[in-house]
Amino acid sequence: MTGNAVADLHLGDIISYNEMCLTIGASLQRGMNYRLPSGKTVILMSRRHGAPYEDQVSEDGHTLVYEGHDCSKSVHQFPKQVDQPDKNPSGSLTQNGLFVQAIHNLKEKSLDPEQVVVFEKIRDGIWVFNGVFDLVDYTIDHSSGRKVFKFKLTISNSGAGHTSESSSRIDLAEDDRIIPSWVKLEVWKRDKGKCVICGAQSHLHFDHIIPYSKGGSSKDPLNIQLLCLRHNLQKHAKIE
Repeated sequence: MTGNAVADLHLGDIISYNEMCLTIGASLQRGMNYRLPSGKTVILMSRRHGAPYEDQVSEDGHTLVYEGHDCSKSVHQFPKQVDQPDKNPSGSLTQNGLFVQAIHNLKEKSLDPEQVVVFEKIRDGIWVFNGVFDLVDYTIDHSSGRKVFKFKLTISNSGAGHTSESSSRIDLAEDDRIIPSWVKLEVWKRDKGKCVICGAQSHLHFDHIIPYSKGGSSKDPLNIQLLCLRHNLQKHAKIE
C-alpha cells in the first residue's frame, strides 16, 4: 500500500494507527505533518478529554480550528509555559512556521490553499478519516501569557470526502453530513467498537442509519452506527 491509497478513504472510515501510516505512506510521529515525502500534508487531531491541544470543529463540520504545537522538551523543560515556536533553534521553520508560510503564500502570492488530510483520534490506536481540508488562515492567541497558533481549515471543495477525482466528492451545501466528534465518541462506546450486525472489529465505518440524503441527522447518535465494510456496502447497495 502506498500513499495513493488515501484516495480510497471515505468520510467516517475507521482505521488503526498502522493502517493510517500505510495509507499515508509515512510513519506519523507528530500531529502536524507538512508535505511528507508522499507530498501530502496531514494533521492528527483529537477532541477527547485530556487531549494536549484545544482543537475545535464547527457545528456543521465545515471548519476546523487546529491548535499549533508546542516546542519539544529538548528545547524547554515545560513546553506549555513558553510560546509555540515558528522556528527551531537552528533557524529552520517548525511545523507551525511551515503552516504559516503556506497561508502567506495563499494570501500574498495567490497560490492554491494547502490541502490537508485530517484524521481524528477516537481511541488509542484508533483513528477516523475526517476528510480533506484547505488551510486558509491563522491567528495568534495569547493564552496564559504565551503565544499559541490557531490554524483555520475549511472543508475542501476539491476533495472534501474523498481524495480522488471521483464523483464521490461532497458538495459544500452538504457538509453537515460530517459526524461531530462527540457523536463519534458516543457511538464508538455504545457499539463497543464492533459492527452492530456481525461484531467485526476491523474495516469499520460510521454509518447513517437513515441516510443523510434522505434526511438522516449526523448530529444524533441514535442515527449513527458502526458497520463493517461488508455490511456497509450491502446496505448501500439496497438503498440504491
